[in-house]
Amino acid sequence: MLRFDNAPKRPTNLSLNAKVLDMARELGMNVSQTVDALLAEEVKRQYWQRWNTENKEAITAYNDRIEREGLPLAKYRTFAKGR
Repeated sequence: MLRFDNAPKRPTNLSLNAKVLDMARELGMNVSQTVDALLAEEVKRQYWQRWNTENKEAITAYNDRIEREGLPLAKYRTFAKGR
């Protein structure tokens, strides 16, 4: 799992829409914290999107095998019986 907790902060320069920035400040928003949180979410989203693309063949092969052969140890499952 991607975790970004307790990572040090690094100063950076951003170019933001002036009207949006003014409104954010007027609303008392912490722009740095907001951008950091939104960027972290987007990084996670793109990371997993890329991971799924790179592993698509293996995922498909695994799903095909499970469809053909069933789940390993399925005969020992006690939940979801009768479905």
